[in-house]
Amino acid sequence: MPNIAFVNGKWSRLSAAKISIEDRGFQFGDGVYEVIRTYGQEAFGLKEHLNRLKTSAGEIEIPIPYSTAQLETFIRLGCQRSKFSDTNIYIQLTRGAAPRNHPFPKTVRPTLVMTFRETIKISTEVREKGVAVISLPDIRWGRCHIKSLNLLPNIMAREAAKRADAFEALLIRDGFVTEGAGSNVFAVLGKRVLTPPVSPFLLSGVTRDLVIKLGKKAGLEMVEEQLRLQDLKTADELFLTGTTVEVLPVIALDNRSIGSGCPGKTTAILYNAFQNYVQKTS
Repeated sequence: MPNIAFVNGKWSRLSAAKISIEDRGFQFGDGVYEVIRTYGQEAFGLKEHLNRLKTSAGEIEIPIPYSTAQLETFIRLGCQRSKFSDTNIYIQLTRGAAPRNHPFPKTVRPTLVMTFRETIKISTEVREKGVAVISLPDIRWGRCHIKSLNLLPNIMAREAAKRADAFEALLIRDGFVTEGAGSNVFAVLGKRVLTPPVSPFLLSGVTRDLVIKLGKKAGLEMVEEQLRLQDLKTADELFLTGTTVEVLPVIALDNRSIGSGCPGKTTAILYNAFQNYVQKTS
């Protein structure tokens, strides 16, 4: 089955989908997005993702042209049409198409695009081995809690990680860790599992929030607290969370081993708790 798209109410093959060249998402990055994945036909964290889309859109004053119930229906229909065993759903909302001018146009219809592609899973080998990450200055704007289309700093950071043979780049602002270029980060220090607190400088991930809840349920001391780069380098364990990475162990930071240099027990506990949760809810 080919990848498919939904553009303002119309379904098509992804390769045939089109938007106006004057769309403000293309011209200015004037929009927001969400990434949702399914396990089977069930969209994981659907309510939370759509709530975050609504919040991001509200922050930049873009009305969503469909109700939450309609979006849920379209998402389920897209999953049925794509027929993938697991699907990655990308939702992009822009202010719409209008003659190029910086201020908001007075009359414009928002553009809503959804694409449905087969999920490319992280291999068992990578999960068992763990991944390496690098650290970079966080040069993004001051409203990172909005899931904005403006991802150039993230793209540059990810490319730097790729060139360093690393999986992810962790971003440092004013001496403190914010998040990864495409993930949230956790550190295990002794008996505590720490992650940077919610602020305008990071996006509070749906998976991040769930892992905190699952960790508390498992009896772990889950703490939201500012972390310095040195805290990560001296941590017993590090791991990343996110829609596509789930719970992923980190074994090296800036070419320096973390802990024993192997995935740790706490990370394994949280990964297993996450997988058990997925199996019960999908």
